[in-house]
Amino acid sequence: MSEISAAGRLRAALRDAAASRRPVQAIGAVNAMAARVAVEAGFDALWVSGLEVSAAYGLADENLLGSRDLADVVTSLRRVTDLPVIVDVDNAAGTGASAARFGFDLQAAGAAAVCLEDSRYPKCNSFSEHRAQAMAETEAVCGQIKELKAAAPGLLLIARTETLICGGSMDDALARAASYEAAGADAVLVHSKDTAGNQALEVGRRWSGVPLVTVPTAFPHLDRRLLGEAGFVLAIYANQLTRAALAAMHRAAVGFRATGVFEACQLADVQDLMRVGDPDARACL
Repeated sequence: MSEISAAGRLRAALRDAAASRRPVQAIGAVNAMAARVAVEAGFDALWVSGLEVSAAYGLADENLLGSRDLADVVTSLRRVTDLPVIVDVDNAAGTGASAARFGFDLQAAGAAAVCLEDSRYPKCNSFSEHRAQAMAETEAVCGQIKELKAAAPGLLLIARTETLICGGSMDDALARAASYEAAGADAVLVHSKDTAGNQALEVGRRWSGVPLVTVPTAFPHLDRRLLGEAGFVLAIYANQLTRAALAAMHRAAVGFRATGVFEACQLADVQDLMRVGDPDARACL
């Protein structure tokens, strides 16, 4: 399907989610294998995470990915599914021109949406303790939103503010979100590392603008029902599949070193692996 169709389907799903109070659920997928798992599990959309892709390349989550790195991931995901793909572009390298390129390249690759954050270039991960995130100027981010939208009008644009991550107030976070809406954002995301989830719930109570998105990494106990009742229409589970895979690989490798054998119960069938790229494949193992 075309990128316009994917964005249109995502927009329709967000409208339905607002009416039903059942948020669209997107899961991080760093490659086609993860995308297959997501499809089989019944997720509604895919998320291309800057952290996951950076880790897959052996890079720090610090603005080291270019638009083509992300576009290549989108291409691989769309090879195995037509679920809408939402791409984390971080701060899009901090300029309007670079934001336009990210938008153009990702729309061409078939993405349905991008998420642009207001961290200052170069960014760090929102949950980093070894570095502190800093904020870009609101006006600069608004300019990026406008240039990205002009370059890629078919994309749905989610504007994400790191205000609460950086220790700012809720009033400031919501003011930034309102500015990004005025600049043309189709949805907003007020990111939070409050493990109780109270900040997220307050955002839901106080926001009344464009659709509201959440990334509940820090507050996984807020389930679909609670997030929907709070007013969120899209919940992004950004990196859970990669974290699960990393833990499983570690267990399998350590188990082998301890016993000298790989237990079959820990492994997918060879046929399952073959079917990622060839759904009709058959294998004897």
